[in-house]
Amino acid sequence: MKLSYYPGCSLHGTALFYEKSVQEVCGQLNIELTEIPDWNCCGASSAHMTSHEIGMRLPMRNLLIAAELGHDILVPCAACFQRLKAAEKSLREDPGYWDITDYPADLKIIHISSLLADEQIAQKIRQNIKIRLEGLNLACYYGCLSLRHPKITGVSNYEQPETLETIVSSVGAKPVSWSHKTECCSGSLIVARPDIAQKLVGDIVAAALRAGADGLVTDCPMCQVNVESRQFDLSSSDHLPVFFGTELISAALKGQYPSKQEKMHLVDADILANVIETAPQIREETV
Repeated sequence: MKLSYYPGCSLHGTALFYEKSVQEVCGQLNIELTEIPDWNCCGASSAHMTSHEIGMRLPMRNLLIAAELGHDILVPCAACFQRLKAAEKSLREDPGYWDITDYPADLKIIHISSLLADEQIAQKIRQNIKIRLEGLNLACYYGCLSLRHPKITGVSNYEQPETLETIVSSVGAKPVSWSHKTECCSGSLIVARPDIAQKLVGDIVAAALRAGADGLVTDCPMCQVNVESRQFDLSSSDHLPVFFGTELISAALKGQYPSKQEKMHLVDADILANVIETAPQIREETV
């Protein structure tokens, strides 16, 4: 499988370890990624809040460059995915306004979790993991932008999504049933209204703890850093690490979780390292 790849700013900055796990997993699953040359910021969230024109032109430029590569576009960041999908929708519905009439009708924008939860890919993961992450209970946290608004994202099951649950199950961990999987973490309010951010993150973490989760798993870099960092503002000392889905897959396929990767977390992530160390190896070679 060959895909164009749009990393976006977060994966080349604060979420470098997300980028590393995406590249590792795709490499292990024989998914060839070609990074879109000379890609630019998608504009989330400052551009589209400032100017509709700029907010659309920025992601459109990336789509037009990707169209020249001739492959569907893989997007790991939820905010980037939402902005690219919004630009795609506008391109398809009103190409004359943008004076762009040659955008390919069959070009798809694929979020990383949708790709990895596809039955064929999930089956490949199950067949090739070295370690099953049994005993690890995880609350799958989607946040807002990879799901909503459904008229933009095209997601049908936006209130009760299951892609992260499929990913968690594919590596042998257990997705818990809980109440806050699609609640907002306040990512856009962390500077302007830290009081609201603290309340929303507190509610999310409390709900995950009530469900018996050892940690959370997400596919949004803003959610990941916000939920981990804001826990230190809470009165409770019960903190939960927030893993990326690709991080779990990479660890299960390799049968190891390097300490360098673990240290990228603000909240102690040794629960995953402990599972890896104690679980029996089920095969010698991966894909």
